Amino acid sequence: QLQLVESGGNLVQPGGSLRLSCAASGFTLNAYAIGWFRQAPGKEREGVSCLSSRGGSTNYADSVKGRFTASRENAKNTVYLQMNSLKPEDTAVYYCAAMPIQWVCALSPGSYDTWGQGTQVTVSS
Repeated sequence: QLQLVESGGNLVQPGGSLRLSCAASGFTLNAYAIGWFRQAPGKEREGVSCLSSRGGSTNYADSVKGRFTASRENAKNTVYLQMNSLKPEDTAVYYCAAMPIQWVCALSPGSYDTWGQGTQVTVSS
């Protein structure tokens, strides 16, 4: 059974940092493109970042460019989202998702078919 589990969400002050983790079981993450998404109350789910399964291609939403970095650790079958200079508007439930496509990735939620349960990130003083 393919499963993704996110962790690392927390309450942090503006300007702070968090690192989210997304651990996979039942499949090998490095064969999948991975997306990070977030959903704030009353808003649609939006793409934050994605990593291709090959070639090291990454993509970021304009709102997080220069602040967020996505990476993989294949030995642990885990991907990460390092979030720096956090802002109150980054507050949301963050999800990771996987799709079995190589070389490219996408920031559109509809492209992904395996999702984690989400982890809450709250940026507030």
